[in-house]
Amino acid sequence: MDRPAGSVTTETPAILRALSGEVLSKPPIWLMRQAGRFLPEYREVRARAGSFLSLCYNPELAAEVTLQPIRRFGFDAAILFSDILVVPQALGQKLWFAEGEGPRLEPVDTQEKLAAIDKLADDGKLTPIIETVQRVRGTLPRQTGFIGFCGAPWTVATYMVAGRGTPDQGPARALFARNPALFQEIIDRIVAASITYLNAQIAAGVDAVQIFDSWAGVLAPEDFQRWCIAPTKRIVDGVRAVHPQVRIIGFPRGAGRLIPDYVRGTGVDAVGLESGIDRDFVRDEIQSLVPVQGHLDPQILRAGGPELERETEAILAAFGSAPFVFNLGHGILPDTPISHVERLLKAVRG
Repeated sequence: MDRPAGSVTTETPAILRALSGEVLSKPPIWLMRQAGRFLPEYREVRARAGSFLSLCYNPELAAEVTLQPIRRFGFDAAILFSDILVVPQALGQKLWFAEGEGPRLEPVDTQEKLAAIDKLADDGKLTPIIETVQRVRGTLPRQTGFIGFCGAPWTVATYMVAGRGTPDQGPARALFARNPALFQEIIDRIVAASITYLNAQIAAGVDAVQIFDSWAGVLAPEDFQRWCIAPTKRIVDGVRAVHPQVRIIGFPRGAGRLIPDYVRGTGVDAVGLESGIDRDFVRDEIQSLVPVQGHLDPQILRAGGPELERETEAILAAFGSAPFVFNLGHGILPDTPISHVERLLKAVRG
């Protein structure tokens, strides 16, 4: 929180003021996966695109989807519509999405397979996504922040190695146990590509970036340092070398009591909190270091009712006296009623 905030003024978007360490009377709010399956206007655009990946790589439609929740709800930030797995695809790994099942990749778990995808790398693959950023930047209201993102190296590597999501990320853990040098090579490729990708997003117009480490919580403490903290620090340093004033949010989901080590070790400007983390611990050990973001349970948002108000008030009471961004502890669920999101906004904004 002691890094220079640059030209932050009262006209700066509220989310950037909070990420720069300012305590606001009403915290800014955005929701992870807000530009997604729960909005009927999203489903209409998704049908026009033909497939999820076609939507990601169509700048006109991806920009429209990015802006939809801003038009409907007036969130304090838009987040780029894309996917963390566009980076391995840009590295040359075959990627597709199976309807109802999620992403699939051809596994990279040997030196030969890693060498093969390196030969197929396509530096121009991400160009349409950068065009999406430019389109959104030209349309977004001045008071609304714009967040870009990438997947953290550990989480992206788990998909690259297994070829799909797994319950415990066992294939990736097995690979780094039997061949840590090969796993380090995979991590190194992801780090380099992610730095280039984030810097391109920033140059195209995003105000801040978030690094999603969705599977950080499965790592033992010693592995967390090597495969989560160290690669993320390299990305943070690589972005700061080019764009020193851009705010960087880390989201090591499930890291719990390892988050203070993560904050100190990576140098992120703010950190996202998973649902269920102890709030006293957050106030005493994390929010004293950096602004925090989170952490309403998406299940509570989906359920709605009085419990939604109670939990929202409890989160505001816990974190609102220090720099804070209201969000979920993970992505919004696709069957969440729109009225519940409206109710949440009213509770946060009064």
